[in-house]
Amino acid sequence: MRVEIWSDIACPWCYVGKARFEKALAAFPHRDQVEVVHRSFELDPGRAKDDVQPVITMLSRKYGLSEEQARAGEDNLGAQAAAEGLAYRTRGRDHGNTFDLHRLLHLAKEHGRQDELIQVLYRANFAEERSLFTEGDDRLVELAVEAGLDADAVRAVLADPAAYADEVRTDEREAAELGANGVPFFVLDRKYGVSGAQPAEVFAQALTQAWGARSPLTLLDQGDADACGPDGCAVPQH
Repeated sequence: MRVEIWSDIACPWCYVGKARFEKALAAFPHRDQVEVVHRSFELDPGRAKDDVQPVITMLSRKYGLSEEQARAGEDNLGAQAAAEGLAYRTRGRDHGNTFDLHRLLHLAKEHGRQDELIQVLYRANFAEERSLFTEGDDRLVELAVEAGLDADAVRAVLADPAAYADEVRTDEREAAELGANGVPFFVLDRKYGVSGAQPAEVFAQALTQAWGARSPLTLLDQGDADACGPDGCAVPQH
């Protein structure tokens, strides 16, 4: 069974939702047969690469909140993250364009390191003092190497704006086609969707339901035919 997760590194509920989903997946009896794929979704795709703002300022302007309200929201998110065992800095974080991060996640997918990279990026964005957006490519290379990627390969992607750009846009188009207008958005076997950072119990129920709804393979029996199997290959008798 495949679970696809549309998310953005700048999305705090994606950070929390991933932890809740993983809690459900860890307890799922068939967890070893579940493939998890991370898909791209930019919350702020029109933001220029050099447009970096404090999170509190961004929240105030985008949602028409007072700074006091924005800080209260961050405090609430910090509490929700802490309940899942996640570190979360409620003050001093910044917000920027995440397109390059998504391109690197597609590179990581090709090398089987996607989950490692997304976890490193979440930690860097939500838990660490150093900015994910103001230190340039060196910071991204450092984090990608920590996740197990080759530094030269990462630099090559960052130097080429077209690298994996189509893959990011394809993910975003598919999200729209599936009806996702926010993240996190979880799709199980392209049959069931779960929107938002739901409690672990909801994810557990969704996994169970999706697993039970898998369609058994229907064989079109055309009579006996020669084939190879664990015991070897059939020997022609005529």
